[in-house]
Amino acid sequence: MKNNVLTPDTRFLIVGLGLIGGCYAQGLSQQGYEVAAIDPNPESLSFALDKGWIKEGYQAPDEHLSSYDIVILCLYPSLVSDWIRDNKPLLKKGAIITDAAGIKGLFVNEVQELLGKDAEFIGAHPMAGREVSGVQNADVKIFHNANYIVTPTSKNTQKAIEIAKEIGELLGFSTISTLTPEEHDRMISYLSQLTHVIAMALMVCEDNESYARYSGDSFRDLTRIAKINDALWSELFLSNKGPLLESIDLFMKQMEEVKKQILEGNVDALREDMRLAKKRRLLFEKPKKNED
Repeated sequence: MKNNVLTPDTRFLIVGLGLIGGCYAQGLSQQGYEVAAIDPNPESLSFALDKGWIKEGYQAPDEHLSSYDIVILCLYPSLVSDWIRDNKPLLKKGAIITDAAGIKGLFVNEVQELLGKDAEFIGAHPMAGREVSGVQNADVKIFHNANYIVTPTSKNTQKAIEIAKEIGELLGFSTISTLTPEEHDRMISYLSQLTHVIAMALMVCEDNESYARYSGDSFRDLTRIAKINDALWSELFLSNKGPLLESIDLFMKQMEEVKKQILEGNVDALREDMRLAKKRRLLFEKPKKNED
């Protein structure tokens, strides 16, 4: 392992024991770390306790917060600032707080201001998921061969950055990289949010309930992510409105170009774009490696 900032007695607390929180708990406990979790759902806590993924489960924050060195917030982005505001007095002095949220600009600066010098927030985003929810569907293997993005600001210490990277390594991510929160949100608008917009649009632009009996792999693969958590993804779309609208405009411009090529029967232009698309897609299939 490249980084060795964490010690064997580091104690982790997962806040929000859903699919991603469950994967964190499973992966970190398998690495030998003591993990606890907060979740209002007692069934989620019982499941993780029975699996041995957590040692303690709490339905609400309390004085136990001061016992944990690293707190991982697996919450909807809109809840992060309020959680910090409500629970800052309970946190351990010098604790490292990180997250798994799909956008950063909504809360990172505010959270760092709220914490001041009492604790340190370092953003992170596991680029992995499933079309199901709940800790019962958690499997740390979804992190393996996936990307993990750390999003430091000028207020972060090198130690916190290295801790965030080490968490990614412990969980088995194959590529660990860093972006500023602003760079992250621009990148994610294209790589994740736009793709969900496209999948959603394909499924709603025509009443296609009967298509299931006719479709091939291409349509099923392209629309897999339309099995969407509407509460979470509507929040992500609207909270990252500016970058997402730019990505939609970029895509629509290219769609108009393809439409024009087809209308004009411009086979050369079509084939050129197809070759370029294939060339760029193949880049995604190269072996991955960790990078700073």
